[in-house]
Amino acid sequence: MRLTLSELKKKISKLVPSDVNYEVDLEAGSISIITDQPSAFGGSGDNLTVRIAKTVKRRIVIRPHPDLLADEGAVHDAILKFIPDDAKLRKTWIDPAICQVTLECDDPSAAVGPKGSNIKALRDEIGWLVDVVRAPAIESRTQHDIRRFRKELAEERKSLMRKFGTRIYRPPRPGEPWVRVTALGSYREVGRAMHLVTTNESKVLVDCGAKPTTNRSEVEPFFTAPELLPLDNLDAIVITHAHIDHIGMLPVLFKYGYRGPVYCTPPTRDLMTLLQIDYIKVAQAEGNESPYSKADIQECIKHIVDVNWGDKTDISPDIKMTMENAGHILGSSSVYMQIGEGKGEHKLLFSGDIKYEKSWLFDAATVRFPKVETLVIESTYGGPQDIQPTRQQASQELQDLIQDSLGRGSKIFCPVFAVGRSQEVMIAIDQLFKSGNIKPVTVWLDGMISEATAIHSSHPNFLNRDLRGKMLKGGAENPFNSPWFKQVDSREQRDSILLDPSPCIVLATSGMMTGGPIVEYFKHWAPEPSNTLCFVGYQASGTLGRRLQQGHPQVPLSDGGQTLMVDVRCNTVTI
Repeated sequence: MRLTLSELKKKISKLVPSDVNYEVDLEAGSISIITDQPSAFGGSGDNLTVRIAKTVKRRIVIRPHPDLLADEGAVHDAILKFIPDDAKLRKTWIDPAICQVTLECDDPSAAVGPKGSNIKALRDEIGWLVDVVRAPAIESRTQHDIRRFRKELAEERKSLMRKFGTRIYRPPRPGEPWVRVTALGSYREVGRAMHLVTTNESKVLVDCGAKPTTNRSEVEPFFTAPELLPLDNLDAIVITHAHIDHIGMLPVLFKYGYRGPVYCTPPTRDLMTLLQIDYIKVAQAEGNESPYSKADIQECIKHIVDVNWGDKTDISPDIKMTMENAGHILGSSSVYMQIGEGKGEHKLLFSGDIKYEKSWLFDAATVRFPKVETLVIESTYGGPQDIQPTRQQASQELQDLIQDSLGRGSKIFCPVFAVGRSQEVMIAIDQLFKSGNIKPVTVWLDGMISEATAIHSSHPNFLNRDLRGKMLKGGAENPFNSPWFKQVDSREQRDSILLDPSPCIVLATSGMMTGGPIVEYFKHWAPEPSNTLCFVGYQASGTLGRRLQQGHPQVPLSDGGQTLMVDVRCNTVTI
């Protein structure tokens, strides 16, 4: 049902009693009702909020009026008063943009209290909305920085959300409806994913990635396509997941003036920020100019609109979007678009990168949708011969490799993606060590793996039930806390590992060996025949990883401005 903002307000006014004070605002596609009488909109049964949502067919959020909100000092005093010590409160996050206080506790049920009594008393005292979550087993520095940055820009974020909403609820444009999908990257190639959805009223971009290649001219998607420009005409950007080939070039759009919304899940937001910052660091370390700066990444963070799986969200005047689990990496999503309405309606699905079966980390991808008329699906392993081993087969291959290599006192070094594959390998190794089949050795984690793992800990609801249960129990149950996993914290520590003759396993980025610390391990350990280079992820054409998989006996590498020829005498395997 297409409604302008004035029409929405009229419908809401007919439902709200005349003695209730309120005002209607916009938070991107959601309708925000700000009131000094929040209780009038709640209650059990057929409450007012539910009736409004059913009538206008939009997501409704109730925000307390600013006059009700206690200052931060009073908030912290009230928390000490109402939250018991046995809740083990670890952190308190205050977000003025949405009038919400988030409590991170080791025991959320103790914080909530019988029938929610503690939280109700706290909410009545401070006026703020209160959310209680379980404290993560591993703290994420990235998530902390994003929360702090968002808090500092709370007023600007509120203004931006209002601006996004105003654009969504603009008056309709006359004319016959139509829709077109334009390929701007990742078609008949791996990397630089970018799809443009154009209708007679809207332009929406899906993903904006970088291509993993040493050819700098092919890294970016087709930014100069006339359909994409000017950037002011873009209504929204939607991000399916946080791998570099889907998000690596997103800050470039902000560098050149895009100031619209970016829709993604909360885990994608955190991982995307981590990987984009690392993308800059890797470029600088290799003596290359980064295509964007940290300021461009911060501008991107400012414009992100969080979307949870299953929430239908208006992203333009004629496009509603729902994100569902894609099973690929943390927070990865398939994007389901309902374009137009009535006879002109069209249902479009972008699968994103998908995993069709349950993995060590995630549930299988959601594949049931009400109706799909156009499907854009990834095909990385779409060939008739592309049969992937089962988890059991992969685990057995890994066990055989570790037993053989460590039995010879040698080293195994694995190029891994910081997000997804590295956590899967960690779980597989952890299970092998805990089973007693293999004597544990140190497993070094180099690059962003530890921080990416911390982000996984911060979003347990996006993991499968088995892993979520282990992480919530903590201690020895949590595979990511096992004592054999050690973070490499400095170049000096890496140099020490390179010179240490003891057998070990190294997981290091980047996954396709296009840069990152894995290249240092390769330079030093590849000439030794007893060592093993183990690939556990896809290697795109044109990358160092692909050349090594193909058996090149010698490869050139940049080394301090010079070209170093590395003899490849180590074993090379793919699991």
